[in-house]
Amino acid sequence: MNIMDFNVKKLAADAGTFLSRAVQFTEEKLGQAEKTELDAHLENLLSKAECTKIWTEKIMKQTEVLLQPNPNARIEEFVYEKLDRKAPSRINNPELLGQYMIDAGTEFGPGTAYGNALIKCGETQKRIGTADRELIQTSALNFLTPLRNFIEGDYKTIAKERKLLQNKRLDLDAAKTRLKKAKAAETRASSEQELRITQSEFDRQAEITRLLLEGISSTHAHHLRCLNDFVEAQMTYYAQCYQYMLDLQKQLGSFPSNYHSNNNQTSMAPVPSASSNVIGSSALTSTSNLVITSPSNLTDLKECSGSRRARVLYDYDAANSTELSLLADEVITVFSVVGMDSDWLMGERGNQKGRVPITYLELLN
Repeated sequence: MNIMDFNVKKLAADAGTFLSRAVQFTEEKLGQAEKTELDAHLENLLSKAECTKIWTEKIMKQTEVLLQPNPNARIEEFVYEKLDRKAPSRINNPELLGQYMIDAGTEFGPGTAYGNALIKCGETQKRIGTADRELIQTSALNFLTPLRNFIEGDYKTIAKERKLLQNKRLDLDAAKTRLKKAKAAETRASSEQELRITQSEFDRQAEITRLLLEGISSTHAHHLRCLNDFVEAQMTYYAQCYQYMLDLQKQLGSFPSNYHSNNNQTSMAPVPSASSNVIGSSALTSTSNLVITSPSNLTDLKECSGSRRARVLYDYDAANSTELSLLADEVITVFSVVGMDSDWLMGERGNQKGRVPITYLELLN
């Protein structure tokens, strides 16, 4: 027999086997043929493996989204990984923000309060960016890679052996069906021999599959260790970020008091607390060092007539034509107007006049 004849016979045998399995599968679906059931232990192992695969994929994909929210960047990294090439290093969002702040602070002037603060904030943002990069690298190595190895390695092997088990089961049930239909003694003897062979092959494949599936418990133990590594990486990252921000807060807290910010105010409206002698002091001091308290004599001005000189604590942009824009450190004249909201005074600069927020002012003696 030459090689061509052998290949032709092999193809014919394979086609016959495929057709036999297809017929058996179809008759099972139609309820026209019996199906050999797997034992309960093996079924449980198969279910556990499938469940592990599904949740591992979900956790892995969502972790990737957490570490790299930009979908385009994730796609780019995936392509480079498939090409077995290293993705080019890119600046991350905190690093980019930090660089913008440093450049702005440099242009405004490192000697100015705002410029100096921007530079300090920018340096801190860049440190956070570096910590973020380290978190991604550590998590990818110690958490994502083991999960991906399971999906692309161990589970693929399990899926392959499971498919073989399904085919061996179809062969076994097809042999049982042929034995039932056999009439002649010679045909029955041949069918019985085929049944013994297919039963042996099915049992052997079931054992191989079972041994592989029992390794899922070891996989869970390994993934648990990887999860601990991921949590430790996150703890390190958040601790670094907290320390960086704490140090930054202390640095900004060392600025002169007139450059400090009030956490509860916006650039458009003051804190509604003129009824208190000290504006926002008790509520804010416990949460931030960046607090400005307004002198009590500002409220005294509301109760008397006449005007006073006041120094502007920091910039304020007028929200509309009834308000007066302010520049930090300038001196203006302020006075009270009957019926005006308690959080505002009337301000005057030359021939310009408009409402100004009390919390932006410090009266001069």
